[in-house]
Amino acid sequence: MFVQICMRSTARIIATALSLLLLAGLTSSDAKLTERQRALHALNRLGFGPRPGDVDRVMKTGVDVWIDQQLHPEAIPDKAVETRLAQFPSLKMSDSDLLRTYYAPLLMARQRMKQAASTAADNGTARTDPVELRKELLKDIPADRRPQIPFQELTAQRILRAADSERQLNEVMVDFWFNHFNVFAGKGIDRYLLTSYERDVIRPHIWGRFEDLLMATAKSPAMLFYLDNARSVADPANRPRQQPRVAARAFGRGTFGGGGFRGRGLGAAVMIRPPRAQSRNQNRNRGGLNENYAREIMELHTLGVNGGYTQKDVTELARVFTGWGIAPPRQGGGFVFRPQLHDVAPKTVLGVHFPAGGGIEEGERMIHILAHHPATAHHIAYELCQRLVADDPPPALVDRVAKKFLATDGDLRETVRAVIQSPEFWDPQNYRAKVKSPFEYEISAVRAMGATIENPMAIARTLRQIGEPLYGAQPPTGYSDVAATWVNTGALMNRLNFALALAANRVPGVKGDPASLIPAAAAADPVSSVDALAVALTGGDLTTQTRDTIKARIVERKAPEQDPWANTQLPTVAGLILGSPEFQRQ
Repeated sequence: MFVQICMRSTARIIATALSLLLLAGLTSSDAKLTERQRALHALNRLGFGPRPGDVDRVMKTGVDVWIDQQLHPEAIPDKAVETRLAQFPSLKMSDSDLLRTYYAPLLMARQRMKQAASTAADNGTARTDPVELRKELLKDIPADRRPQIPFQELTAQRILRAADSERQLNEVMVDFWFNHFNVFAGKGIDRYLLTSYERDVIRPHIWGRFEDLLMATAKSPAMLFYLDNARSVADPANRPRQQPRVAARAFGRGTFGGGGFRGRGLGAAVMIRPPRAQSRNQNRNRGGLNENYAREIMELHTLGVNGGYTQKDVTELARVFTGWGIAPPRQGGGFVFRPQLHDVAPKTVLGVHFPAGGGIEEGERMIHILAHHPATAHHIAYELCQRLVADDPPPALVDRVAKKFLATDGDLRETVRAVIQSPEFWDPQNYRAKVKSPFEYEISAVRAMGATIENPMAIARTLRQIGEPLYGAQPPTGYSDVAATWVNTGALMNRLNFALALAANRVPGVKGDPASLIPAAAAADPVSSVDALAVALTGGDLTTQTRDTIKARIVERKAPEQDPWANTQLPTVAGLILGSPEFQRQ
């Protein structure tokens, strides 16, 4: 009991001080990073932190050689991860198959419940307990067709890849680009569209040309649904002349964005719709122009908030993207252009004039223009430098990286290489200068412990508690990449609780042993264990202040029969080191 009280007291003390220490930063007086520091820096910034032995392996290979290998992930074998991912069948399914397999049974169950509830209300036996109602909803759905399966398997693969993949930089860039082109899992059927979005849109394009990645996101059903472009159509006066019945058929039940669709392949009378509140909003605006995507592609995806566009440009660009929609599942559920819903009147965006009578080529031309715009180069360069170098990256570095972006036709591999090879990336002032996001923090802690993830959903649950649920950023801005967002006493207390639980093997489905990280003699001695675990978990970067704080809170050793050390204190020391300011930084 005394040990538990001590641990909670220590956690509160450290959490209170962490926010000040993390925001103040850690400074390095070194004129140049040592080779070991370079290896640590590369593993922390270009990966999710080192596993036991990784620093020595990278040093033996050569830091620069390791980096070059990471820049070509397609050449790095990753059989262990691929074997584990094979257990998740939904990861290989198309959008239409996912909807038919996992969403249609849910809709039919809801319909049955609605009918049963109506009958129960008439009989005065209606139930209101949400837990019981959910059990009732799911009870007749086979276990292998439960609606939560695709999202759980998508979440699991992301965690396993980050923790175990040898292609560490690839996973960092997947995280970066998914966040840049964020889609929120909580919006309607996007929970089922995210699998193909990450698999077919983000992952295949992050080492190619930016224009190709931008085009793929623009035509992705997940993005079309998330930012409402699938339901953005021209004013009737600006549509091509056509028979009214043709227009109604094109806009109505045949599209995701037109209020739903009746999918014959999903079973009789199955109507797939967005959530009720969204459906009301769609009906209210049905047949109108929606500017959401046009605004975000300029503000967030390309030019940046100060990119020189106006509200008029937003409206005109929205007109350019009318008719871009989603085919019904029976037709594959992919991107479709509906010329009968496109605005064929003249338009002007960013000074570029489109004469009357245009079609899909207008949107594709604007994507090309936006992808090659100097403001886009600067915006992408800034975000990459912010992610890999510093929260407030040096302007000179951003300018050089932007020039590389433009000079290489938006080659993302060469753009990332320009950041990594810069003097600023290796500047000692930027060593341990960034605070890890919750996802980076939890995965780096698992890797540092050499822990095995048997159940990835345990990590997913703790990520929600710490504040960064995967695929859970509701605004299109995604999650922030600056320290101030994540540094507050409450959030850091949650990180400490996770660290202490992880080190003590109290995170279900995640197994690790701090004693295995250090020599037996060091593990048996309280004071020696602090120094040994500091090296094992952080590379030896604990400050004297942090070491003294942890050592001062070690329970004094009692007589052998009363000694709590072997069973209690070693995991506590490991947890406190994982919760230290030094480990929270990368």
